[in-house]
Amino acid sequence: MRELDDVHTVGVVGAGTMGSGIAQVAATNGYDVVMRDVDQAALSNGAESIQNSLDRFVRKERFTQSEAASIRDRITATTDIEDLADCDLIVEAVVEKLEVKQDIFTQLGDIADDDVVLATNTSTLSITSIASVTDREGFVVGLHFMNPVPLMPGVEVIAGEKTEARAVKLAHDFAESLEKQTWQSDDKPGFVVNRVLIPWVCEGIRTLDEGTATREDIDRGLKLGTNVPMGPLELADHIGLDICLNAAETLHEELGDRYKPPYLLRRKVEAGDLGKKTGTGFYEYE
Repeated sequence: MRELDDVHTVGVVGAGTMGSGIAQVAATNGYDVVMRDVDQAALSNGAESIQNSLDRFVRKERFTQSEAASIRDRITATTDIEDLADCDLIVEAVVEKLEVKQDIFTQLGDIADDDVVLATNTSTLSITSIASVTDREGFVVGLHFMNPVPLMPGVEVIAGEKTEARAVKLAHDFAESLEKQTWQSDDKPGFVVNRVLIPWVCEGIRTLDEGTATREDIDRGLKLGTNVPMGPLELADHIGLDICLNAAETLHEELGDRYKPPYLLRRKVEAGDLGKKTGTGFYEYE
């Protein structure tokens, strides 16, 4: 299996919010990146997200224009999954659906060299189940970045049932090379972060739905009372209400009624009000 010193080119499957963020931080820290998505529109959106993020860093004088341009130049976009064949480490960051991830890992298992570690950015799904479709279950590991990837300092590393210790070590080493701090979880539903976070968000939504307080006072109370940077409704909008619902449904299926999604969350998603990315969630956005 390759070690960190052998990793020069990183593959990223998915150019959405998480995939483009992972591609950006990898390129920022000197890796060449191949970012793959299913169509050119998705890649264009991902490239625009990266450009906007780099522009903000330039305005804040974190990077110069020249440094931002070098970061962009290290990222190659493609719609052909075969272009990931020469990557030294591959991170999948697509929609949170097991069958979609398994299909991708089946393909990655066929095209990547046998000593390449395949990582998944899943936030709730079983690493063991994702790995089961490959012939390298020992080299599949969870690498759960937080959103927004360029700003959040932490990465959750998850070991599946058959993940080898050296693959786990590489995941920690790689995340730390991106100037992130790590913690580790066993392959249990929701791992550490979402197992605690999702019921907190859902209870905030129920509190609003039951009329206990306004949306502003719920978030203000949690921020002032527990010293968190965002209240549950603000955070849900930031994450995406559809993502929160998917996570809650997965945890509900695995762990029972204490994770049952609130009705108001499901109604918002059905109405297409998904938070910041659609302009309307529990709050309204420009």
